[in-house]
Amino acid sequence: MRQRVGNILFGLAFLVAGLGFGGQALGLWNFNLFFSGWWTLFLIVPCFISLIRDGLGFWNLGGLVIGVLLLLSAQGLVNGRVIGRLIFPLILVLIGLQIIFGGMFRRQSTGHVRQDGQVEYSAVFSGNRASLYHEEFTGANVTAVFGGVTLDLRGATMTEDRVINSSAIFGGVDIFAPEGVKVKVSSVPVFGGTSNKTLPPSDPNAPTLFVNSVCIFGGADIK
Repeated sequence: MRQRVGNILFGLAFLVAGLGFGGQALGLWNFNLFFSGWWTLFLIVPCFISLIRDGLGFWNLGGLVIGVLLLLSAQGLVNGRVIGRLIFPLILVLIGLQIIFGGMFRRQSTGHVRQDGQVEYSAVFSGNRASLYHEEFTGANVTAVFGGVTLDLRGATMTEDRVINSSAIFGGVDIFAPEGVKVKVSSVPVFGGTSNKTLPPSDPNAPTLFVNSVCIFGGADIK
């Protein structure tokens, strides 16, 4: 459910931006994203959506707080010098808390299995590596936000067509496909890209792995 809500929020953000710029082009209204501190949205939005998707964590909460403080400073609502002095101590505190309590908030590399059998793997301000051995791959959702996810399926089996939904936002996703399968990629790149380095199998009737990839200031590699 959280994964779906996060995807809806990302979709709504692009929908609003598209309608805003489209209306401005047609002269219907004045729309401008480049306000003072607009760049902080690249920190605030992913961290906020991470809170919805993955729950409370040190890094997504800390990134959200830092982003909001920087935005308030850019808007002149708070003293920029005070913010500058607080950011470094805040980062040190977050690192210390992560070291002490990291195990309580770290996702297991096995991923979360949904009711439809698909497994969810995510990394937010961190890394996540998962490998499947001698088991049937049933599909996955992979999300990397300011982090990286590696999904190794070379030891898995795939007897029918499967789907991987991949999202890389300021992060990277590496997928090692199972042996002897066809790979078809559908990519939506926004200042990013997806690379398919797999070779076609010798069997023309081999099952197909469909990869739906969204890269926003990030990248995905299928090997």
